Amino acid sequence: MLLPLSPILLYIEEYVLKLKSRRVLLLTSEEPGWDHVQAMQERKALHTLLAKRQEDLPPRRMKDSYLEVILPLGSQPEIREKYLNVHNSVRFGRILEDLDSLGVLICYTHTKQETQPRSPLSIVTALVDKINLCKKIIYPDCDIKFTGNVSWVGRTSMEVKMHMLQLHGGDYSPVLDATFVMVARDPENKRPAFVNPLIPESPEEEEIFKQGELNKLKRIDFSTASLLKMAPTAEERNIVHDIFLNTLDTRTVSFRSRKLPPNSVWMEDAKLKGLQICHPQERNIFNRIFGGFLMRKAFELGWATACSYGSSRPFIVSVDDIMFQRPVEVGSLLLLSAQVCYTEKNYIQVRVHSEVYDADTREHQTTNIFHFTFISENEVPRVIPKTYGESMLYLDGKRHFAAIMKDI
Repeated sequence: MLLPLSPILLYIEEYVLKLKSRRVLLLTSEEPGWDHVQAMQERKALHTLLAKRQEDLPPRRMKDSYLEVILPLGSQPEIREKYLNVHNSVRFGRILEDLDSLGVLICYTHTKQETQPRSPLSIVTALVDKINLCKKIIYPDCDIKFTGNVSWVGRTSMEVKMHMLQLHGGDYSPVLDATFVMVARDPENKRPAFVNPLIPESPEEEEIFKQGELNKLKRIDFSTASLLKMAPTAEERNIVHDIFLNTLDTRTVSFRSRKLPPNSVWMEDAKLKGLQICHPQERNIFNRIFGGFLMRKAFELGWATACSYGSSRPFIVSVDDIMFQRPVEVGSLLLLSAQVCYTEKNYIQVRVHSEVYDADTREHQTTNIFHFTFISENEVPRVIPKTYGESMLYLDGKRHFAAIMKDI
C-alpha cells in the first residue's frame, strides 16, 4: 500500500487508523475543537472491544502490515522548510519523528479489525532498538520513501522493521534501517493489551521472525550486564586502571593529582545541557508528549555536543537502545543532558539523559536514555574520565560503540 506523506501525512491523535482514498488520516490534537478530556471519556467505552486472550485474535502475515509512505521533498518543494537544516540537508531529528509515527501506524495496520470502526488499542513506542545509517547526507530536494512492517510479535509487543530510501536518478537507494519495539495497551493506556499473532510464510520470514526473538534475548542480556547492576569485566577494569595511571601527575606521589594527557579532554568538560517546557502542541490524546518529539530534541542536543567537541560538523552513524522508561506529561520541565562518553579516531559516542523536574516536590525522574554514534570530519581528542562514575559512563559508551561497529 503506497501512502503519501504530507509532512508526515500521519497526523497523530489517539493513533486511531482510518484509511480513506489511500490516504492515512490520523486526527491530531491540533484539530479544531479537539478536546483530550472528552476523547479520553469516549475511549473508555472501547474496553469492551479488547480481546481477553491472544488466541481470540486472527493471525496476521508480515505483508498484512507492510506500508510504503512517500515524503515528497522533491515533488512538493513547499514542505522542505520543515525538514531543512543550516547545512542544506535534511534534519535527522525530523526523520526520527516520522519513523516514530510510521512505527505506530504499521502496528495499527497489523492489529486493525475490519469490524471495528475504532481501535481499542493504545500503541506506544517502548524502545528504539537501533537505527543504522548508510548515507552521511539526506538531500532536501529528493523524494524519500519509507517502508516497513511488523517483523516479530510477542503477546502484547511488536517489533517493527523500517527502511528509508531516497530517490536519485530515477531509483531509490537505501539511507537507513530501523528497528523499533512498540507495545499495545488498553484504551486508557493503563494496562497491557493483547495483539494479533504473526505467522511467517516463508523461510526468509522465518529467519526474520527468529531474529526478532534473538533481538529480544540480546536486549535482556545487555540489560542484565548493565554497569548499573554488575561490576565491569576484568578487561574493563584494566582499561579504567590504565586510564588512571596515564593521567597521574608523575611530579607528585598522590592519587589525587591528575594530569590531562595530550590531545585529550576531561569528560566533565564534554557535556551540554538543555531545557524544554512541554507545551500542549506536542501532546497525544493521553495528554503526554510524543516520543518522536523527545527523540528529536535529544538528537539535536547530542548533535550540538558532538559538534562542539569535534570542532567540525558531525554526521549521525547510528542510534541505539533508546528506552522509554516513563511518559512525559504536558507542562513538565524536561531537562536534557548530553555527554560525550567515548571517542575513537573520528567517532564520538554521545549519551543523552532526559528527566522531568517537578517544581512542587523538587524531584527529578528519569524518562529516557538516548545513545547516538557520530562521525566527525576530523579525528577528535580522546575523552578521559576522572571519577569512578565517569569511568562507568566511558565503559558503557565503549560497549555501545562496539555493538554498533559490529552492525555497520
